[in-house]
Amino acid sequence: MTHVVTSACVKCKYQDCVAVCPVECFREADDYLVIDPYDCIDCGACIPECPVEAIFTEEDVPDEEQEWIEKNERESEIHPVAYGDSPVLAAD
Repeated sequence: MTHVVTSACVKCKYQDCVAVCPVECFREADDYLVIDPYDCIDCGACIPECPVEAIFTEEDVPDEEQEWIEKNERESEIHPVAYGDSPVLAAD
């Protein structure tokens, strides 16, 4: 099992989750984050830190967010590691 970032993260400016991740498993797209399922150690530290409640364990991802499981896996291969030093925010 891994953790999954879902659509609530889109245009989110917070990276509190990234700051507490002990293994740098977050990847940064233009306006959201994803989690690399191969780097995630399932510690769960990120879940309570997410103010928009966008992170779930894979087994708890809501039905309407299921496509984000594959999106995290696929996009974690192409986006750079997020270090929590820049806001992930799309143009308003």
